[in-house]
Amino acid sequence: MPSPQLGLRHNLGQFSLLVLINALVGAMVGMERSILGPLAESRFGLTSAAVLMQFLVAFGLAKAVANYATAWLAPRFGRRWVLRLGWLLALPVPWMLGWAPNWGWVVAANVLLGFNQGLAWSSTVVMKMDLVDDRQRGLAMGLNEFAGYLAVAVAAGATGWAAQHYGLGPHLFIAGGITAALGTLLSFTAVRRTEGHVAKAAADSTLERLCCPFAQTTWKHPALASISQAGLVNNLNDALVWGFVPALLWAKGFSLSEIGQVAAVYPAVWGIAQLATGPLADRFSARNLIALGMLVQALALATMPWLDSPAAWTAASAVLGLGTALVYPTFLSAVAEWTHPSDRATALGIFRFWRDLGYAVGALLVGGIAATTSAQAGILTVAGLTLASGLLVAVRMPTRTNFSK
Repeated sequence: MPSPQLGLRHNLGQFSLLVLINALVGAMVGMERSILGPLAESRFGLTSAAVLMQFLVAFGLAKAVANYATAWLAPRFGRRWVLRLGWLLALPVPWMLGWAPNWGWVVAANVLLGFNQGLAWSSTVVMKMDLVDDRQRGLAMGLNEFAGYLAVAVAAGATGWAAQHYGLGPHLFIAGGITAALGTLLSFTAVRRTEGHVAKAAADSTLERLCCPFAQTTWKHPALASISQAGLVNNLNDALVWGFVPALLWAKGFSLSEIGQVAAVYPAVWGIAQLATGPLADRFSARNLIALGMLVQALALATMPWLDSPAAWTAASAVLGLGTALVYPTFLSAVAEWTHPSDRATALGIFRFWRDLGYAVGALLVGGIAATTSAQAGILTVAGLTLASGLLVAVRMPTRTNFSK
């Protein structure tokens, strides 16, 4: 059997399959992104921001735990096994959302969705990193995140449009059931193992192994810790856009199709722009790209309290998506840059644990502030935290991999 070869060209078929599977993962979460706020009010009579954010707390905690589980499971049982488990957990989600008899079912469905996103998305990220060489990490992550978040945008816009024209009924989630079935089928029949590629990369690596991965990725290592805190804050502000903004726009009198437009343009710009920002991560300083991206996000968020028209909200969402596109593929490629190939799955899983914990932190923070003060105060608080995170990256994160781990 020939030795595995690294590089996008040598592994184009398997890489493309993993891109498609990640698009299906993104579509699973996109199907609810524009409609859960209106659905909570129309079907269950829930209007409290704190209550609405319960589903994001459940989703964020579940996804964070699943990411951390990936850090432990992937090196022991294989990336493909983790991917398959993630898809099996997705199968009941659309049906639970579509036919939920009470809000508790929606929260439970988001727990399973969080597990699906953490296990399936993390494993596709790691497997793509396994297949490419050191010069193509940013490109690989740009393609991965482009597919995933473009699918989020398409699904969010499509469900918003369908809800406007056909109502907030169970039919909105039938496509999600088909998506889950297809993702499961492909994962069990077409995806190949990548551990041979890891062994080849590890044999050629000069990086030191991580002695205490959780501590180093969380606070000890200046580069990895800087990336982890920025990831948490990034998804904290994503929780605001996902869980709070649709409900806020609904209260302002926006139509479901207008809300779907605002909800879709953010991940659309985020996804499409990564075709350009991913390769930038292979050429320029990760520190500078992350700091710049967090600044752009902060500026977009800071304008939102004073916006009233769909066009203005759409523009702000587009700018926010651009800022997120600068950081998202850079996060992942930079974590891989600073870690030995044998530690890659572990470090990426721990980073994604902290990043996606931002959903739960953001849900609690924004929901609490909105309930006690105002929506404007919640948005401005998140903008300030995003700015502070970018400044911390600029001050603490080194620029080269010759820093001793």
